[in-house]
Amino acid sequence: MKHHVMLDIDGTLLQSYEMDEQCFVDAVRETTGLEISTDWGGYPFVTDRGILKTFIEQQDLKCSLAELESIVKPIFIRNVQQSVKTSPAQEVSGAKKFVSYLLDSDEYVVSIATGGWGETAKIKLDSAGFETKKLAIMSSNDHYSRIKIMELAKSAINQIDNYPVTYFGDAEWDLKACKELSVNVVIVGDRVNHYQRIQDFNCLDTALSFVK
Repeated sequence: MKHHVMLDIDGTLLQSYEMDEQCFVDAVRETTGLEISTDWGGYPFVTDRGILKTFIEQQDLKCSLAELESIVKPIFIRNVQQSVKTSPAQEVSGAKKFVSYLLDSDEYVVSIATGGWGETAKIKLDSAGFETKKLAIMSSNDHYSRIKIMELAKSAINQIDNYPVTYFGDAEWDLKACKELSVNVVIVGDRVNHYQRIQDFNCLDTALSFVK
């Protein structure tokens, strides 16, 4: 049986968490004149669209989510483009080799399930040298809920066969989503303690040993 490996981006495949956060905060400030809280763990939906949804409620803004997204998103995309032009996105060590191995193997199918918007996901991955044309990417374009994004990524890959899923993420909200979906999870980096954790992808065998 094949295994479905589902991947987060910021902090998991790319060392882009801080850059992405700053670009987002700057975009919200430029378009609304307001500061947005970066205590992401306090948001019910930690995705670009989900954060804006809560921001509207917190600030009592007189606009719809679609309206706010239509002004914030283009500025955020511009900010990310400018950032990677100045300083290209860097992979988490070994991540490109890991993804290439999965894509070339008959044992695995691969998808991206990110809380970021799809446009910026591709910009960052392309900047770091990932082969995005080979990747099924589900993002905040598809839903404001991380759980729903993951479900969409699963259905996009497992349209016929119900392959077991292993998710590689880096944050507390990844653990929560995987727990709710009963998905096997591997944490990358040291932001979260978890019994299945890797610092990076340098040891391919170690990373693959958690896929089940």
